[in-house]
Amino acid sequence: MTTFTTRPEIRGSFGVTTSTHWIASTVGFGILEKGGNAFDAAAAAGFVLQVVEPHLNGPAGDLPIIFHDAEKKATKVVCAQGVSPAAAKLEHFEELGLKLIPGSGLLSTVVPGAFDGWMLMLRDHGTMGLRDVLQPAIDYARDGHPVLPRVSNTIKGLAEYFAAEWPSSAAVWTPGGKAPEPNANFKNPDLAATYERLVSEAEAAGEDRVTQIEAARKIWSEGFVADAIFDYLEDACVHDVSEQKNSALLAREDMAKWQASYEDTLTYEYHGWTVHKTHAWSQGPVFLQTLAILKHFDLAGMDPMGASFTHTVIEAMKLAYADREAYYGDPEQSIIPMEELLSDAYNAERAKLVNGKASLEQRPGVIAGLEHLAERYIERAARDFGVQNAAPQEPTMAHLTEKRGDTVHLDVIDRWGNMVSATPSGGWLQSNPVVPGLGFPLNSRAQMFWLERGLPTSLAPGRRPRTTLTPSFAEHADGRQLVFGTPGGDQQDQWQLIWFLRFVHHGIDLQQGMDAPLFHTLHFQSSFFPRQALPGEMMIEPNVGPAVIDGLRARGHIVTVADPWSVGRLTAALRNPDGSLQAAATPRLMQAYAVGR
Repeated sequence: MTTFTTRPEIRGSFGVTTSTHWIASTVGFGILEKGGNAFDAAAAAGFVLQVVEPHLNGPAGDLPIIFHDAEKKATKVVCAQGVSPAAAKLEHFEELGLKLIPGSGLLSTVVPGAFDGWMLMLRDHGTMGLRDVLQPAIDYARDGHPVLPRVSNTIKGLAEYFAAEWPSSAAVWTPGGKAPEPNANFKNPDLAATYERLVSEAEAAGEDRVTQIEAARKIWSEGFVADAIFDYLEDACVHDVSEQKNSALLAREDMAKWQASYEDTLTYEYHGWTVHKTHAWSQGPVFLQTLAILKHFDLAGMDPMGASFTHTVIEAMKLAYADREAYYGDPEQSIIPMEELLSDAYNAERAKLVNGKASLEQRPGVIAGLEHLAERYIERAARDFGVQNAAPQEPTMAHLTEKRGDTVHLDVIDRWGNMVSATPSGGWLQSNPVVPGLGFPLNSRAQMFWLERGLPTSLAPGRRPRTTLTPSFAEHADGRQLVFGTPGGDQQDQWQLIWFLRFVHHGIDLQQGMDAPLFHTLHFQSSFFPRQALPGEMMIEPNVGPAVIDGLRARGHIVTVADPWSVGRLTAALRNPDGSLQAAATPRLMQAYAVGR
């Protein structure tokens, strides 16, 4: 593979930040320059991403973080995935005549999680004060930023809908009745005022940074922010993708009693690397399961851009994702057989299912005592094959319409070796009407649940929806440490995996891997409304060349060739044993950037 790359690979020893928007990356690095650590920088960048990529994430969305605290030598997860409301019962949806939870609107709202997740990490691991971290987001919301063409196009596509159905969104996203032009200076004064008031009230609670952060958490969940949300929800009934008008189930008590929390990571050993992921309330373990299957193949002996490599990885991912659909869910409310799903014996048998032909079947493994879950998944996937020929409510990239929400990602490493990988999402401008006066909408993450009884992903009060959000951290026996991730819904653990495999087996460096052609399978059932399954279908970028594409079709894959440079939004950062740092970001969409020195 050529050593030429679209961008220089950032190298240094002081610190690196990389994210899906250049402004957020530079804000994060600015925090490092001011003496902040990786946790301060990640939080500041995360809040700025809410401002500059509002079609991809927002304050009332959700947030998983994997971080490494160098001083404590600890790697942990921050779970800021809000739970379903206490009133979220299957009977309510049955009375409404719904078979799926809508992909937008108030009915699909769970407890907002992102804000409290950032606050929890900042309180315990950061060094800077609340205002230091939130001021860049306040400034960009108040004074404006060059609106991305994709944001502009998204708003233009929804302007009439906002005006007719979601007037509070029209007031924020189409000021003066007009969507912003691409690259025009765009402001969100309501959001700026919300954060300014929140910081000011928190500062009034005391001078200590921890006191202020704890005050901010309380103000968010029980103070004026919660007041505005529940004053609005008291009589709001809004149109959503079910073509009905529905009201929220979220109640004040749901928001007041929930807080973000810490968890241990789930790990797997692979060719000298210990890979850390979130648990089965996210799709994170599917990355580890795919590694466990691929351990039985000589990937190093394959061309990393060739048909054999692509076919083998695609087939392994189909098997792992089938298990995701059958068995994953909130471990606090369901039995998740993760030990068996990651066991050598189980995956040796799974690997035997990969041969020279593309499978068109859904093939979850059979776990003793849980056989019914595998059977239920096969039935669902058959029922929803190509349903409505409709695309999911979270997009996978530029080849899909811009009227759906997606996700952002950031990675930070500081000079002390602290590391953060975070994948914020939800609360998109497309997900729900803006809460009047606050400048942001609520989320629609409840669409992850099934309105069927007896599944780990069945709707139930207080349950975490099985999110697709999945940051990554990996450490090698030689001392290298790596944070990486990508937006992209169901594709997140596919694109990350391909990049990681090429890095591990073929020595393809960070930016080279970002620039390399990517692919993904659409075989399994989507996590997003309307939950379609497309057996045997896959997408690949054209720069793999026609021979590879023909080779995949000869193996039975149904191949869609994507537009050039349209698949994946990866970022990554690496710390070497000598303390030197590297960082890279995808050139796709011309938004992501790595910064460092």
